[in-house]
Amino acid sequence: MAKVVVIKFRNGSKPYYFSAGNTTPQRGQGVIVETARGIEYATVLIPEQEVDDSKLVAPLKPILRIATAADEETVKKNEERKGEAIRIAKERIRKHALEMKLIDCEFTLDGTKVIFTFTAEGRVDFRELVKDLASVFHIRIELKQVGIRDESRILGGIAPCGRACCCSGCMPEFKKVSIKMAKNQGLSLNPGKISGLCGRLMCCLAYENDYYSTAYKKMPKVGGAVSSPEGKGTVIAVNMLKMTARVKIEKDGAVIYRDFSVDDLGFKRAESEEEVQEPVEE
Repeated sequence: MAKVVVIKFRNGSKPYYFSAGNTTPQRGQGVIVETARGIEYATVLIPEQEVDDSKLVAPLKPILRIATAADEETVKKNEERKGEAIRIAKERIRKHALEMKLIDCEFTLDGTKVIFTFTAEGRVDFRELVKDLASVFHIRIELKQVGIRDESRILGGIAPCGRACCCSGCMPEFKKVSIKMAKNQGLSLNPGKISGLCGRLMCCLAYENDYYSTAYKKMPKVGGAVSSPEGKGTVIAVNMLKMTARVKIEKDGAVIYRDFSVDDLGFKRAESEEEVQEPVEE
């Protein structure tokens, strides 16, 4: 077991493991660490705790020191500089007629480099832009291209459910999602209803997929024939949370609709995932 401190960098919800070194950081406290990008400021999520060695993929780097008042002031000033830096960068992007969308910028703690983050449809030749920006800021310039899902993670926002986007708040890493997950859950396949702010499938589709994938195989097909305690009928809707099916029964010249537990119905169950019926919107 290794002792680690869990920290989080700005504009990201992914936690990272560092060793405490010669420090004793507390939850919510600012710390200074060294990464591939240089000296950075981070916030402690979880104080020192023990973690299984199998969860560590590389030797732990130590926390250099607890952030001082001067460090906190530097971080604050860098945040204040960000707005003007983005304005200047956007002007230079228009000047060079580059097909790219600037979404964020960040000054390193030591003030030796500024990192501009952008999205673009394809590769962008920004060499002249870098030279132009370097002549303005007189420090190292780094341009970082990210995907559209990363844009939502960095900028944040309110998702269709009314809560903050999972990717910018509670989800350490992007989950793999597919249209099949929406089908398993019986959701409308209208892209506008199952897409997040990024225009891609909502990450939360993966949260309950295991349950729905299992429940779906136990349900009758919508439109399929079943036998019920009140006679034979046709399934017109299913509820995978209650594990019930609504059945249309024609009896003695009348048409009745009844909800039955799937355990009370007789039908051919899917033997493989390929046989699972694609849901229709009720």
